[in-house]
Amino acid sequence: MRLVKFLALAGLTSRRKATDLVKQGKVQINGRLVLDLSYQVDPERDQVLVEGKEVKLPPKVYYLFYKPRGYLTSLYDPHHRKTIAEFLRELPYRVFPVGRLDKDSEGLLLLTNDGDLANLLLHPRFEVVRTYHVWVDKAFSSSQIKKVLKEGVEVEGKTVKPLNFRLIKKDNHYFVYEVKLKEGRKREVRRIVKSMSGNVKRLLRVGYGPLTLGNLRPGEIVELKGKELEKLLAFVGQIKNFKTLAKTSSGEAT
Repeated sequence: MRLVKFLALAGLTSRRKATDLVKQGKVQINGRLVLDLSYQVDPERDQVLVEGKEVKLPPKVYYLFYKPRGYLTSLYDPHHRKTIAEFLRELPYRVFPVGRLDKDSEGLLLLTNDGDLANLLLHPRFEVVRTYHVWVDKAFSSSQIKKVLKEGVEVEGKTVKPLNFRLIKKDNHYFVYEVKLKEGRKREVRRIVKSMSGNVKRLLRVGYGPLTLGNLRPGEIVELKGKELEKLLAFVGQIKNFKTLAKTSSGEAT
């Protein structure tokens, strides 16, 4: 991988600051000064020193996080709004969120430093299912639900059709629906509800692919390990196999 990317993934600094370190002659690889920003590092074989200190890639880690309402899914905001960064400070490694939830939404986020896994989960081609519970101020008729399932709603220039849209309970004055979608587009659940003349009171993501929110509380972070981690890695392995088959297939009927 490129040297600047290696330094950023090692948690040493941002890519921009890593570029400065290389230009300033503070990086050595296998005992030689390297000024080439595009230098390809082999993390398994090369010894990388920054200002005389050895730098290595951290282990890949995976956490489930319940993003509370009112926080941006970002690690930095130039306007000084609240971000999820304040919940990540105690983690031993630098991680980033896989995908986003808007400020007024809450629920499940995967945090990791595994960029390849994140890219596979996010790619629209693989249609990883997101599951939401949405509190609405009215009950929808069966005809409204059938229409949105069949015709969908235009979001960012593309028609979005829920995989499922069903009433699961009534909570005081609100009706709670479960909505399943196969890709993440900006405010798509809210736009679907709005197209049905409803107003969203609360929006909670409870599932992402094989991951579930479970009993997590707002602001809580737990490390994925054991069977839960195996399930995630197996799911991503299936996506990789699909990707490989798609590349090698001739597309001819047999």
